[in-house]
Amino acid sequence: MVDDYPERIVHVLTVRQDDPAVRAQLHRYRRLLNGEELTREARFHFDADKERFVIGRTLARLQLSRFLGGDPRQWQFVTNEHGRPELLGPKGTRPVGFNVSHTHGLIACAVTSTHDVGVDVEWIDRRLTHDIADRFFAPREVADLRALAAADQKRVFFDYWTLKEAYIKARGMGLALPLADFAFTLAPPQPPTIAFDGEIHDRPETWQFVQSWPTPSHRLALAVRRAPGEDVDVRIENIVPEVHV
Repeated sequence: MVDDYPERIVHVLTVRQDDPAVRAQLHRYRRLLNGEELTREARFHFDADKERFVIGRTLARLQLSRFLGGDPRQWQFVTNEHGRPELLGPKGTRPVGFNVSHTHGLIACAVTSTHDVGVDVEWIDRRLTHDIADRFFAPREVADLRALAAADQKRVFFDYWTLKEAYIKARGMGLALPLADFAFTLAPPQPPTIAFDGEIHDRPETWQFVQSWPTPSHRLALAVRRAPGEDVDVRIENIVPEVHV
């Protein structure tokens, strides 16, 4: 059964890598991947990285079939010049945007009818060097971060980092967009907003940003382009992908 086509909806699914039900199906997940994807999996040195890649591609393939129908093995992907995977075919496929992110212990996939969508997940318990914000954040973000109590800075660092990653992934340009040339304003419970400096030509009002905590140790951010003032419905859910081939 094909679900409703995701007009004005962004479906974000997360998968916990340590879930026993997920681990029991890894051999089935690999059956969905094509030869090029299996070759890419083999290039990873650590088993955990291999698993995250396999789960991420499986999640994308299953979600595309959920909304478009057909065998999840049929989807063809191409990588753009900045490294973002995009849907290539089969020929005649309706337009769908997807994006995958993975970090220690968690994989996320966002799917929607708009092309400009990006998702980022980060494991917040990893060690940070003190100068990362100074090197990559916009000056106003650094100032706001440093004004916080020391106990709050690590959590808010990941608020900014995931938002910035989600935006550049949604644009499909990676680090070709300088991270210091756009800045987020955090004013919870209001959603984050973005402003542009330097050479980035974009319209802040066309972007919607959503953040969540899929687990107590993982921060997630979503960026999606939409008509100004017309927020899309964002649905975030943790699942165990089921494969029956």
